[in-house]
Amino acid sequence: MSDRALFIVRAGALTTVQDRGRPGHAHLGVPRSGALDGPAAALANRLVGNSPEAAVLETTLNGCALRPRSTVTVAVTGAPCPVAVDGRPASWAAPVHVPAGALLTVGAAVSGVRSYVAVSGGVTVEPVLGSRSTDLLSGLGPPPLTDGAILPLGSPAPLPTRVDTAPQPAPPGELLLRVVLGPRNDWFRPEAVRDFTTRAFRVSSASNRIGLRTEGPALERRLKGELPSEGMVLGAVQVPPDGRPVVFLADHPTTGGYPVIGVVREPDLPAAAQAVPGTPVRFLAVRRR
Repeated sequence: MSDRALFIVRAGALTTVQDRGRPGHAHLGVPRSGALDGPAAALANRLVGNSPEAAVLETTLNGCALRPRSTVTVAVTGAPCPVAVDGRPASWAAPVHVPAGALLTVGAAVSGVRSYVAVSGGVTVEPVLGSRSTDLLSGLGPPPLTDGAILPLGSPAPLPTRVDTAPQPAPPGELLLRVVLGPRNDWFRPEAVRDFTTRAFRVSSASNRIGLRTEGPALERRLKGELPSEGMVLGAVQVPPDGRPVVFLADHPTTGGYPVIGVVREPDLPAAAQAVPGTPVRFLAVRRR
């Protein structure tokens, strides 16, 4: 095997390979997938000289540990976390030199949920439908990483101008999601729609890459009948029978039978990727997506 490879010493709670995803296949029942915090993943790639399409690692809460077979440059962005090379502290959100055989440790998130690890050359697992992303719903792409896994790496490009730090938004203390009402807001009582856009919810610990689940006021439906399955889009806010809104994220199903009360603007979704359980959530009604 080529020495351009990455050995996974510790996979962590959930570490997956992600890139920009595979949009355009919803008619086949295939979700978009891709990095939940796209700007953080893109920044990590820029810091190591990769193209924006290069695949990175997305960690969840407690990081991972990696050992490259050749000398690489890495960058860790997204949720702030401690970074170390062979036990020595290294920079977060900046290029880091990791010699062949050294141990790169990406620690637990200090705040936020998901960190992104870009490696010079990018992770080059076999693409499926044009993407290397792991899709937890459909099972497409590589499986979530396990201890002992080996990932191939591409050839590195020249590094850009070095920087000491790279600005990133902090994980949200309160999640404000701008939402366009509809198409099924008329299935809910007027007071439920008012509660949706005026009252506070909280991020549920049951949230995942498929959807951000909320806790808070239950939204009561006006129509009690069944809704035939219809297409779902990224950011759709579906309301299941318990009345608690669910914001669909990158691995969302492409169809669903619960009414969608509104759709969150896509630029607001990266912050949802970093909202820890218990974070207050407010939905702000706007006219256009």
